[in-house]
This record gives sequence, structure tokens and C-alpha cells, in this order.
Amino acid sequence: MAKTHVNDSELISLYINGNERAFESLVLRYKSKVYTTIYLIVKDTYVAEDLMQDTFIKAVDVLRSGKYNEEGKFLPWVLRIAHNMAIDYFRRDKRYPNIVLEDGSSVFNTFDFAEDSYEERQIREETHAHLRDLIKRLPDQQREVLVMRHYEDMSFQEIADATGVSINTALGRMRYALINLRKMMSKHSPSYDTNFYTR
Repeated sequence: MAKTHVNDSELISLYINGNERAFESLVLRYKSKVYTTIYLIVKDTYVAEDLMQDTFIKAVDVLRSGKYNEEGKFLPWVLRIAHNMAIDYFRRDKRYPNIVLEDGSSVFNTFDFAEDSYEERQIREETHAHLRDLIKRLPDQQREVLVMRHYEDMSFQEIADATGVSINTALGRMRYALINLRKMMSKHSPSYDTNFYTR
């Protein structure tokens, strides 16, 4: 199997029919992409390695259950599992990365300090938490595209492929996500540093 290139569908068929090494080939083929997808979200090598293993375990479970849809390509499918694993980890744990709004301004550009004071760190933590809450309020499709773009650094073509929509639809969802985020931030701005929202 190593000498001749076997496509993903054939490897999946072999695995479903009892060839364990076929799935090993899929893991070897895509583990670096799966790991990178997760790492770009969680920013932690140990967590990324654990979630990569969990991703392939879940893929095995789906394949064994007979629920895998042959119409979809294996790579976008397994990357979607990886993406969901990483986002679930974030929901349990954490933080959000820098996000650029529709006017090109950075949500966190106020916080480029060489050394943060205690007060500045407090503001940053509160603002990250606030932004996390606002992102959770976005419609599912808009939140998904925003996370894929800003967490995973995926191109709009990759996002379109992974979500099964056209590039224009992916772009539209991203645009509306940023517009909605800006509106929500403006509504809540009295509680926060106004410079943070206007830059």
C-alpha cells in the first residue's frame, strides 16, 4: 500500500472491511494537517496532540458505525471533526484570538503594550471574556466562519469546501458576523474603554 498511491475512499473501504493498516495510512497522510488545524486554535502542543488523537478516535467510531457519508471527502470531514473538538475545548476552557473587524481595525489593537500594568491586564481579561460572550451570540453559521477564518487561518475556499457552501456565501457570512459583532460591541461600549471599540 505504501508503494502505490491508494486514494482515501479505497483506504476507507479497506478499513471498513477489516484492514486496520488502511486507517493507519489515513492517519499518516493527514495527521499533520489535523494537528495544525487544532494547534492554531488551542495554541498548546500537548492539548493539540491529545485532541488530534481524539479526532481520529471519533473518526474511527463513525466509520465503524457505518455513518460515514461517502459523498464527502475524508480530509474536509476529519478537519471538521478536529475543528469541533478544538472549539469544544475552547468552550470548556478559554480564550479567543485577535479578530479584525470589517473596517480593518483589530479588536485588540488597544492592547499592544510592551509591559502591561495590573489594571491593563484586568481590562484585557475582561475584554477577552466580553468578546467571547458576544461571539457565542452570533448565529451558528456566522460564528463558524469567523472561527475558521480567525482561529484556523483557513482561506475562504477552504471554509467553503469544509462547510459545503460557495465562496460568496462564506464571504457573506463572515461579513455579517463582523457587522453583528461590531453592533453588539457598540451597544455594550459604555461599560468598556470606548477607544477599544472605535479604533
